[in-house]
Amino acid sequence: MDLIIRRAVLPRSAAPATEFTEPVDIGIDAGRIVAVQPRLAATAAEEIDAAGALVTPPFVDPHFHMDATLSYGLPRVNASGTLLEGIALWGELKPELTQQALIDRALDYCDWAVARGLLAIRSHVDVCDPRLLAVEALVEVKRRVAPYLDLQLVAFPQDGVLRSPGAFDNLKRAISMGVDVVGGIPHFERTMSDGAASVRLLCEFAAEKGLRVDMHCDESDDPMSRHIETLAAETHRLGLHGRVTGSHLTSMHSMDNYYVSKLLPLIREAGVAAIANPLINITLQGRSDTYPKRRGMTRVPEMMAAGINVAFGHDCVMDPWYSLGSGDMLEVAHMGLHVAQMTGLDAMHACFDAVTVNPARILGLEGYGIAPGCAANLVVLDARDPVEAIRLRAGRTAVVSRGKVVSRAPAARATLSLEGRPAHVDFKLRRG
Repeated sequence: MDLIIRRAVLPRSAAPATEFTEPVDIGIDAGRIVAVQPRLAATAAEEIDAAGALVTPPFVDPHFHMDATLSYGLPRVNASGTLLEGIALWGELKPELTQQALIDRALDYCDWAVARGLLAIRSHVDVCDPRLLAVEALVEVKRRVAPYLDLQLVAFPQDGVLRSPGAFDNLKRAISMGVDVVGGIPHFERTMSDGAASVRLLCEFAAEKGLRVDMHCDESDDPMSRHIETLAAETHRLGLHGRVTGSHLTSMHSMDNYYVSKLLPLIREAGVAAIANPLINITLQGRSDTYPKRRGMTRVPEMMAAGINVAFGHDCVMDPWYSLGSGDMLEVAHMGLHVAQMTGLDAMHACFDAVTVNPARILGLEGYGIAPGCAANLVVLDARDPVEAIRLRAGRTAVVSRGKVVSRAPAARATLSLEGRPAHVDFKLRRG
């Protein structure tokens, strides 16, 4: 074998069908997992002793904006910290963008991501600039990082597909250039009816082309922003079950319970997934409130209880909307756990799933998991279980991509306290 990870503890959701009562060895050959069992009687060119630490499939970020990442302060800082000023800032920055700067920032972020065990990202890319510079740049980034990271791109009409002249044609051009998913932003159209019309237009296009859909939907404090209802209905009408995602859904935080009791079964019936972005939703929503003050994140535990696939996204890192962030999905899970008040044991495990297995299903990742035949994409965490990993934002002692160790860091568990922090990683991939 090429690699064996010894004495690994598996998370509940990633374990093989057989329940193991002791740590297991994971055998890897030719980029695939070939064995998962206790005390594997085999040798390998390279071995890692997990020593009872948690080994998990990689983190997956289902909602990100890589075209804007690491652009904080360009052309100026978001003084108010609001969503609308961030959108205005992005509009100011677009004319100044260069393809090389976009590529360089995105590749730097991909290095950050891989070092933190984040090996799959779905990034929205703005298509309202007719030059499609950002699309060209991220398609090139996707090509370069393919040997070690899955990058899925969403054609995102940031200024509204109906509101922005030429946006729909630009979106179609982006798809022809290699973008994977149809995006939208119905609540940013001029009227509610225009928003609903945009959902129908974009879903019909996706159905025609056999594509997935991921819409920024109801990212608002307005309880009457109900485009998720239209998205679910169009998904059902067009037979797009399992291929559609509503991102943000923050208006659901402000909706009355009776309406939500009708909405959740509609979403579940249509097979629409949901993505919350805890770090950003908690920062941007409720800005116009005094007190009591809404915090804005969508109804995560209620949707999970209704059988809806819910994932957490990072959304932004050092860009016009958010000045912080590091590409650490455990930080995202940590914030999601607190905002959603998911502090029961099963709920905390569900928050770990929200940055691993749940978003992997949304992206349609093939071979994701820890079982023979799965892709050998794995993360060794400096923690004993998912709850401890979230609590400590545990260090990644090893990251394996396509069967190769691409990042290492020393374990620090022996000295970790409640104030423990991940070990430092000095990491840079060689990019072709």
